Amino acid sequence: MSLIPLLFADPWECRSTPTGYIRNCRSNNSQKDTGSTVSIDKDKFQANLDVQHFMPEEISVKVNDNVLTNEGKHEEQEDEHGFISRHFVRKYVIPKNCDMAKIESKLSSDGVLTITAPTMEEADAEHKTVPITQTGEPVKQKAVERQK
Repeated sequence: MSLIPLLFADPWECRSTPTGYIRNCRSNNSQKDTGSTVSIDKDKFQANLDVQHFMPEEISVKVNDNVLTNEGKHEEQEDEHGFISRHFVRKYVIPKNCDMAKIESKLSSDGVLTITAPTMEEADAEHKTVPITQTGEPVKQKAVERQK
C-alpha cells in the first residue's frame, strides 16, 4: 500500500456534511434583497422601503435636522403559525442641499413606502469685484512698532 494517494488527496473529501448545511455567506448576502433602496441624484433624494407587513398607522416618518428616521411597529398579533410582532427603525442622512420643508412620503398599494426630498434651487451666485485701495502706509513696520 502506497502513501502517495493519501498525501495528494483532498482532506475535506471524506468529511461527511449534510448537503446544503454549509452555505456561502458572501454569495447569499450579495443576492439578498433588503427591501430598501436609496438613490441620490441632482434633482432629489429618494428612499424606497418595503413595509408591506405594516398598516399605514403603524409607520412613522420623522425628520430631525438632516436625519430621516423611518419606524414601523406592530404589537404581537396571531397568524397561522402562532404569534408575531415586528419592529424596524431605519435612518438616512439626507444631503444638505435637499429642501427639508418639501419632503414627501407615499405608500403604494403593494406596500412600498417612497420618501422623496427635492434638492434646493441654487441661486446664481453674484460675482462682485472688490476694489483695491492703496493706503500708502507699511503694515509690517507698524506691527513691529506695536510689539516694542
